[in-house]
Amino acid sequence: MTALSVRGVAVQLGGRPVLDDVTFTAARGELVGLIGPNGAGKTTLLRTMLGLLEPLSGEVLVEGRSAAPGRVPIGYVPQRHEFAWDFPVSVEDAAMSGRTRALGLFRRPGVEDWRAVDEALERVRMTDLRTRPVGELSGGQRQRVLVARALALQPAALLLDEPFTGLDMPTQELLSDLFRSLAREDRAVLMTTHDLAAAIYTCDRLLLLNRTIIGNGSPEDLAADSSLWMRTFGISEHSPLLRILQTATAA
Repeated sequence: MTALSVRGVAVQLGGRPVLDDVTFTAARGELVGLIGPNGAGKTTLLRTMLGLLEPLSGEVLVEGRSAAPGRVPIGYVPQRHEFAWDFPVSVEDAAMSGRTRALGLFRRPGVEDWRAVDEALERVRMTDLRTRPVGELSGGQRQRVLVARALALQPAALLLDEPFTGLDMPTQELLSDLFRSLAREDRAVLMTTHDLAAAIYTCDRLLLLNRTIIGNGSPEDLAADSSLWMRTFGISEHSPLLRILQTATAA
C-alpha cells in the first residue's frame, strides 16, 4: 500500500528553483534512502512533504491526503542539533511533545496520549530512561528520543533527516536495525543520509536527488549504473565514490 506519493513537485525559495518535477512513491513496509549532494534539495523536499513549504506545482499525498501540518499521519525526525537539549525536560516529556499537533496547544495529554508515548519509548528501548533529563543523554540516546517523539504520533510514514551523523558504528548499527524493523511494521520510512555505505546496506530502495529524481531503484541496480551517480554528484568516472559503491554492493 502506498503511504507517500510525491507527484511532479516543484519548489522555489527566494525565486530560485530548488526542486523540479520530483516524482516518487514509498510503500508501507519499505525503507527508502534519499541521497544527494549538499544543496540538492533534500531538506526542502522533506519540508515540502511535511506540508511546511507550499510547492509551486505538484502535490504530496500521505495515504491519499494532501500533506499539511497536523492533518496527516507523518512523523519527522530532525537532525539532532535542531532540538533544544538544554531545555529541562525528561525523556518522556520530549516524546510527548511529538503529540502536540494531535493535542493542540491547550488540551492536556490523556490516557491514549500516554499509551502512545509508552509504546514509542518501548519501541526505541528508552523505557528505563523515561524520567532522565534529555541533557544527560548520549548522542545515540538522543537520536532514539527523537525517533520516539515521531513514533508517538503513530504515523503511517516516518521521515528521518541524517539520522547517522556524528554517531559511532555500534549506534549506527542499532539504529539501522531499528529503522528496518519500523518499516516492516507496516509504515513507510524515508531517510536522507550522506552515509552511502549505511544506505546501501540498510535501505530497500534509493532515490538519487539533485533538484529532481535522477535515479530510483534498489542499491544493487543503482550502483551498477555509474552514470546516475556522476549526474547526481557531478563527479567524474574516476571518482573514488564509484569504487566505494562497487565495493559495498559486491560485499
